[in-house]
Amino acid sequence: MLIEYGVWVSRLGLAVVFGLSAWGKLADRSATRQAVGDFGVPLRWVPAVAWVLSIAETIIAVGVLIPWLSGVAAVAVLVLLAVFTAVIARLLRRGEHPSCSCFGAASATPIGPKIFVRNGLFAVLAVLVGIGAQTHPRVPMDLPADDAIGCAVVAVLAAVLVRLAGQLRVLRRRVDEQALSTLGAEGLPVGAVAPEFELLGPDGAKTTLEDLLGEAKSVLLVFVHPGCELCAALARELPRWRARTGDALAIVAVGNGDAAEQAAWGIENGLGDIPSLVQQGNEAALRYRVRGTPSAVLIDPDGRVAAPVARGGIAIRELIGTVRPASREPARDRIPAGAAR
Repeated sequence: MLIEYGVWVSRLGLAVVFGLSAWGKLADRSATRQAVGDFGVPLRWVPAVAWVLSIAETIIAVGVLIPWLSGVAAVAVLVLLAVFTAVIARLLRRGEHPSCSCFGAASATPIGPKIFVRNGLFAVLAVLVGIGAQTHPRVPMDLPADDAIGCAVVAVLAAVLVRLAGQLRVLRRRVDEQALSTLGAEGLPVGAVAPEFELLGPDGAKTTLEDLLGEAKSVLLVFVHPGCELCAALARELPRWRARTGDALAIVAVGNGDAAEQAAWGIENGLGDIPSLVQQGNEAALRYRVRGTPSAVLIDPDGRVAAPVARGGIAIRELIGTVRPASREPARDRIPAGAAR
């Protein structure tokens, strides 16, 4: 009986994936058309291809739940993934990284190697559905009705929650962009509470401002871009400047796009033990009102903006120079200023 449950859950999982994808494309048709055009489809075919993709994914999401159609739907998934993966591989070989809006505006991020892993997982799920369609063709009819319906309800609720979370990310990004457009000055006022953020590493681990301030040290966010030559020159200087400040300053290189590519860029340009992480979209840059690269924001140990935004290598070097190196003298041996000796 456990196998039958596994077959039904795998079908529901595949239905949720393609249902969310179709939902996202239909809800934001302009982003879908933009993505289709960026992926190399001729302009005159973009509207038709965008509609066909949305309809095809809707049919797959429904068909995978119908026992006598689930096998055919699984094959359709594999074909669609193969075509999509081949197109992505071609674009990456040409050095192009258009945004993938596979699930609508909420997923509009530049393509990278990680998308092959995602497609591979979806392909494995499709294979499991295809095998289940052959070995257990009567699922979910052979399951207790309450259990089959309960699993379906959970899947629908999960899809709704994922969709709402995506819409919340889009709304937050638009609010940040609106705030940046209405407030002309670059950078937050000195003394302002530093906004929270989440930076991603190549392993998917998240780093927050709270994590960076965990040891009560100042934090320097250095905003860079892999295509920026000035950023590359700055990256080679950062380890030397970091060594001068000791443990008083945590330096983080903040890019955007693919975390693995950003990490490789950091290694290539000699960042050493300085983390090279990515923001989600331009979240951190928007919240700190940073408008160009290379730029840096200094945050004091209390979590407040310590200085105006520094733009360019010289200004960033001067900003780092304002951070006093951490004293290596044990606290119990220090003599307060003005105390009798």
